[in-house]
This record gives sequence, C-alpha cells and structure tokens, in this order.
Amino acid sequence: MEGRWGLTLPLSGVPLAEHGEYVKRAEAAGYTDLWTGETAGPDGFTPLALSAAWTERMRLGTGIVGVFQRGPALLAQEAAALADASEGRFVLGIGSSSDRIIEGWNGIPFERPLSKVRETLEFLRVALAGERTATRFKLETKPAHEVPIVLAALRGKMLRLAVEQADGAFTNFLPLDGLPQVVAQLDDAPDDFELLCRFFLLPGPREEVEPMARFMFSTYITVPVYTEFYKWLGWGDKIQPMLDAWAAGDRQKAAAEAPWEAIEQMFIFGSPEEMKDRLEQFVSGGVTTPILTPVVPPEKLGEAIDALAR
Repeated sequence: MEGRWGLTLPLSGVPLAEHGEYVKRAEAAGYTDLWTGETAGPDGFTPLALSAAWTERMRLGTGIVGVFQRGPALLAQEAAALADASEGRFVLGIGSSSDRIIEGWNGIPFERPLSKVRETLEFLRVALAGERTATRFKLETKPAHEVPIVLAALRGKMLRLAVEQADGAFTNFLPLDGLPQVVAQLDDAPDDFELLCRFFLLPGPREEVEPMARFMFSTYITVPVYTEFYKWLGWGDKIQPMLDAWAAGDRQKAAAEAPWEAIEQMFIFGSPEEMKDRLEQFVSGGVTTPILTPVVPPEKLGEAIDALAR
C-alpha cells in the first residue's frame, strides 16, 4: 500500500470512449489507483470495466457505489465480474451515499443507513467467498481473486463498522484540521487497514479558484450527511450562515457565506508543487491513498495528470 496515488474517474467533460488515453497516461506517470465516483454522471462500475482492459497494473476501485440503489446480490455479481475482468485488481467501495441521491433522485427511502451498509457488507462477505447467503443466493462461479471491501465512512459508528468488518474506510471533503479526529477513530484497526480520501484540486492562486471553491463547498457541505460531518468536526457555528442562506433558497449568498478558513482546509490549491506538498501533509497525517480529482477543463486534463503525478 505504500506510496499509493489515485485518480478519480470518470474524468469530467471527457466521453467514456476517450478515457483510454488518459488512463494509460496516468499509469505511465506512476499513479497506482483509479477510483470512481458515482453521482449524476456514469455509474461506478462502467469506467472501471473499461479501464481493466486499458491498464496492466493499476488497482481499480469503486469510490463509492451506493447500497440502496442495488440489491446485494447484484452488487456481488458486479464485484465478482470486475475482479475477474481485472485479474484481481478490483476493490469494492460501498456506502450509503446521501439522502439527496437516494431519496431525492431515486425515490428510495433513506432509512437506517448504518444497518443497511452492515447488512450488505455481511452479505457480500459470504457471497464473494463463493458461499450461499441466507437468502439462498450463490454466485455461479466462485471469484478466483479476493475482493477487498472498503466502506464510505465519515464519522462515528460508520468508521467503527469499517474498522471492525471492512478492509478500509473511504472519506471525502475532509479538512486537514479534521484528519486527526478521523484517524483517532481508527486506533485499533489492523495494520493493513486503509484510509482513502478523495481530494479536489483547483490549480491556481486564491483569486482564480475562489468562486469555484465557494460554489462547490456550498453545494456539497449543505448535503445533510456532510453537514453533520462538519458539525462533528467542530465547524458547526462557522457553516451555519451558509446553511441558513441555502435553506432560504439563496444559492449566491450561501456561496458567499461559505467560510474561507474551512474551504482552504479542504480543497487543494496552488501550483502542482504546492498541491503535492499539501497532499503529502494528508498522507503524513494518516491518509494511505489520496485520490486526486483535478478540477480543470478537459483540454488541460492530460497535463494536469502529468504535473500531479507523485
């Protein structure tokens, strides 16, 4: 696991059919991992299925796919298929996703997320071992390769579940000053336990990136699961004016009220060298696998991938 350096797929603004050149470029530059997000673009599995054919060494992970939108048997089938296609380079990242995606977009009740993740994890452990589950499901062929499972876990009980039953925890929108609080929850984790984190990289000085950073922060941290995460980290008072403006429907004011001191703790700004130095601070603090999301126009993605290689 030492020295892992990941890239987020899909690449914004790039058709999936054209991802191959970027994925190969990242592997040649020394990136070790590709991890998919799953919001309103492609699903979490398709870019990895393509990348399994485009790469030779890179680890491929879902970071993350939701457990509410898919039945556990289908998740087991998808994971087994990707483990087979990649010859054992696949890691399954699962999580509850967010109420906005599950209930708002999919019309599925967002209820008991911790229990849902736990039940799905327990099902997958049995199914991916090639055994029959309590629901009588059994994969047609036992996977030839072990499928590690990591859980999307921001705080408290979900982090504990990851430590007790999974191979790693996947976090997101983590401010640097909140890293020690998260790492403290992992005290008794196994030695090979991973802490993965996605980072949004906005190249350039503050005056260039601030509008986009404010927009992204106010859009994401007003999602209830992330609001609770930031309150847990002690940012509740600082983000309240932003939350109030968002609740009143004033998106512009919400962005203006986003606390810059939190924004600069979470986003990665500056030159490539400054951004890599900042990422190394997170690695030194306990993140084992940083996953980079360069926020650049499609025509600048190739050079960004090269410039940000470790």
